[in-house]
Order: sequence, then structure tokens, then C-alpha cells
Amino acid sequence: MISLFGGLALFLFGMTLMGDGLKKVAGNKLEIILYRLTSTPLKGVLLGTGVTAVIQSSSATSVMVVGFVNSGMMQVRQAIGIVLGSILGTSITGWILCLSDISGSGWVSLLSTATLTGIVAVIGIVLRMFCKDQVKHHIGNILLGFAVLMYGMSAMSGAVAPLKDSEAFISLLTRFSNPLLGVLVGTVFTCILQSASAAVGILQALAITGTITFSVAFPIILGIAIGAAVPVLLSSLGASVKGKRTAYVYLLIDVIGAAFWGVVFYAVNAAVHFPFLNTTMTTVTIALLNTIFRFGTVLLLTPLIPMLERLVNVLFPDKAASGALADIDRLEERFLTHPALAIEQSRLTIDSMARQAQNNILTAFSLLEKFDDDRFAALQEDEEAIDHYEDKLGTYLIKITSKELTPRQTADVSKYLHTISDLERISDHSLNIGETAQELYTKRIVFSPAGSRELRVMLSAVTRILELTISAFLNNDVDAAYRVEPLEELIDNLCDEMKLHHIDRLQSGECTLNHGFAFNDLLTNCERVSDHCSNIAVAMIELESESFDTHEYINSVMAMHSHSFDKYYAEYSKEFQI
Repeated sequence: MISLFGGLALFLFGMTLMGDGLKKVAGNKLEIILYRLTSTPLKGVLLGTGVTAVIQSSSATSVMVVGFVNSGMMQVRQAIGIVLGSILGTSITGWILCLSDISGSGWVSLLSTATLTGIVAVIGIVLRMFCKDQVKHHIGNILLGFAVLMYGMSAMSGAVAPLKDSEAFISLLTRFSNPLLGVLVGTVFTCILQSASAAVGILQALAITGTITFSVAFPIILGIAIGAAVPVLLSSLGASVKGKRTAYVYLLIDVIGAAFWGVVFYAVNAAVHFPFLNTTMTTVTIALLNTIFRFGTVLLLTPLIPMLERLVNVLFPDKAASGALADIDRLEERFLTHPALAIEQSRLTIDSMARQAQNNILTAFSLLEKFDDDRFAALQEDEEAIDHYEDKLGTYLIKITSKELTPRQTADVSKYLHTISDLERISDHSLNIGETAQELYTKRIVFSPAGSRELRVMLSAVTRILELTISAFLNNDVDAAYRVEPLEELIDNLCDEMKLHHIDRLQSGECTLNHGFAFNDLLTNCERVSDHCSNIAVAMIELESESFDTHEYINSVMAMHSHSFDKYYAEYSKEFQI
């Protein structure tokens, strides 16, 4: 028994190691391919099959897809196609395990389990220990995973070999030929193992004893398919309605497939009495049976994808939309094991945050022109939303940093952490400006014609730098980012000049102290907004130059005062004159 469980542990570890290695060799692009290339059900089925064949787990693929749908990246109909493909793709593991049946003399012995496992293990450990290249390192993990998997299979086969002479064991197996009992055993066993591939692998190991017949294997394989849905269902806990729909689609597909083919097979058997029910199964015939059953299920249900979608829509009706913060649903915990996806979703969420921060500033500026209590209340809510964005994004990005990242991914995460802080501060200043607008409205303060004219110029300049910054960030336009710093310097100079002009107006009696406090507050907030825009642009430029030294960049800008910097500054000076 200890040998059996030890072999099972090695089998599961080897399968995980091999799957992880394959994913990393693929460059974290499999997940992105999944949600970008699923425009038709057939494409979804093919992609689901291919990706699952690589990562060796239909549950892992389906859990990933639940995350896609939950975050809004993918529609339920697209997800159903991928789930169907994953059900077929997971059967590849059974065929890999068929290599354990290879034996013979002469050159054939080179392909025997022991020889093949040994060779693969040696190559794998050499690549793993002595190669610095990351791709070769991951290939070493793949080979080691394969070797461990095969060794685990051999250990399980050796552990159960004595059972072929056990009358009690043979008597127990004959009970599994009862369809309902066989399905139940397969389901429960797979639920415990959390892996359909592992359950099929153990069935193949038992087949080596020569005691597994078709009548025993068939219902167990049906049950294995149903049990594979459990990890996916567990992953849907806490998911959105659409995420739950996807998880339960997996269960529906497995149950419908098992029920349909089970009823058809036993109904036909009752009429014609199949002669092969007592045929002894081998590792190859079990792999073949598993593949045929899964292929038949995919063939049966692919045309019925629209019907399956309508069914889960009825089971899980839509809830009320969550409003402006719906984009935060993109930050799926499930994506943290796939850094490329997690970073991409963070970027999309930050894009939404950036647009919202820009809108908050524009709303605040509009309140200066014409104050409205309802719009001010909306501004307050939107500013709270930005705070929520920063909190969720900051936590999510920190979690990403704990994963294995490429240098570029590390730089991206660093840039995003800098950017969300600046966007949050920009939004804070929008609320400050809105509160100043409320004060001006309540106290009926009106600036002098000269002060109003200068303020309009300042608001136009800040609007421009904000548009330039947000556009550069959203489009990752580094050339546009280079135009931010000259405008930021001009805004600083304008603020200094406007403060001096205002002092002159105070001294001449043209303005009062109330005017002065409000005017100064507006200038300070405008200047701070431009500073944060500069920070965002600097982060983009430094990332492009593979450096992240803000002070170094600022110093270089101020030192060079290059032709382009002076050119942009001159253009802005003509456009924004006071």
C-alpha cells in the first residue's frame, strides 16, 4: 500500500513538474492565446485541446477560463468551446503513460520504460543543474517531470502487480462492472485525487495486472469525467455570476456526456449483448477508450454550445451591474499563477483608473465655471472609486512581485506601482479643486477679469498636460511622454508668475484675502497635478531606457535642455500666455 501511494505521489509531482515546465517554455503566452483566439466555437475547442495537452490538466485550463469570464475578458459562449476542448486534451496523458508498456530485446530495449526514464532523467538533471539559459532550465524540468511521472507509474504498477492473484481483489473489481457503482467509484476517486489524468493513470496501472475488463473500465472512466469537474466548481467560489456559469458548464458537459454515452451503450448492450465486455484491458486500450469517450462528448456537444449557454444563463441569472468599479473584477486571484495575464489585467485596470482620474479633473474644472451640487457629489464618489482602485491594484501588484517574473515584467510592475500612486494623487487634487469651487460658489467669490483670464490659461495648460500624459500612458507612447516635462516646467513658471501678479492685485486693492486664498489653492493644486503627470511620463521613459532612476532622468533633462526640449517649451509658451 505504501508503495502504491508513494508511486501515486511521484506520478502527481511529475505531472505537475512537466506541465509547469511546458507552460514556462511557452513563454506565458498560452493563456493570452486562449482568450484572444476564440472567436468561433471550433477555434475554442481546438485551442482548449491544444493548451490542455500542453499543461496536462483540463481542470487547470477550465479554472483559468473561469477567471477569464469572471474578469470580463471572455464571454461564456467562448469559454464553453475551450472547456470542451480541455476535456479532450487531457486524454493525452493516458497515451504518454502507454510508453510504460514498451519492452523487448535488442534495439527495442532502448525504448523500454527503465531505459527511457533513465536517459530522460539524466538529460533533464544536466539541463537543470548546468545550464544558465532559462529555456533550457525549463526543458530540464519537463524531462525530469516526465521521468518522475514514468517512475511513479512503474512504482504503482509494481505495487499492484501481486493483486492479480488475489481473489478478494478480483471479486471487488467484478462489483465495479455494475454501471452505477463503477461511475460512483470513478467520481469519488477523482474528487479525492483532484486530477482526471491521475485517476486514469491508476486505472492503467491496475490494468497491467490483467484483472481490468471493459465492463469495469467503462463506467469508471465515465465517473472520472464527472469527478474532474470538482476542482473547477471549487474555483468558482466567490466568482461572479458569469464565472459560476463557466464552472457549472464544465459539470454539465461531463454529466451530459457520461449520461448520454452510458445510456446509449447499456441500452444497445441490452439488445445485442456486446461480446467484448469481458475483454481484458491494457494501458493502450484504456487510453483509447478514454479518448474515444471524450471525443464523442465533444462531437456531441459542440453544436449545442448555444443551448448550453442558455441553460446556464437560466440557472445563474444576471445580477445588477456593479457600476464604475466593475473593472476591478479584472484583478482575478486565479491569474496570479500566470504573471503575463495578471500584468495585462493590471494594465487594463490602470487604464480605466487613468481615464477616471482624468474625468475627475475635468469635472472639477467644470465646477469652477458652473457649480452644481449633484456633479460635486458625483465627483466625491468618483474620487472614492479612485482610492479603491489604488488599494486593490496596489495589493494585486505586490502579489505579482512574489512570482517568477522576467526583467521586463518586473519593470512593468514597478512602473504600474508608481503610476497608480500618481493617479490617486491627481484624483485627490480634483476633489480639492471641487471643494474650492464649492467655496467660491457658497461665498459668491468672483475673481477679477485679469485673475479669471490667467486662471483659464492655467486650466487649459493643465488640461493639455493631463491629456498628453494619459494618452501617452494608454498608448505606451514614449515620444509623447517626452513632451510632458517641458509643459510641466512651463506650468511651474506660470504658477510663480501668476502668484506675483495676484500679489500686485492684492496690493492695489483689486482683490481681497478671500480671493487670494482661493486663487492660491487652485494654483497649488494645478501645479501638483502637473507634477504627478511628470512622474508618470518619467516612469515610462525610464522603463524604456531600462533604468528606473527618476532623479537621474530629471537631471539629464535639465542638463541637456536639448533642442527638442527647448522647441516644445517654446511652443507651449506661445500657446499658454498670461
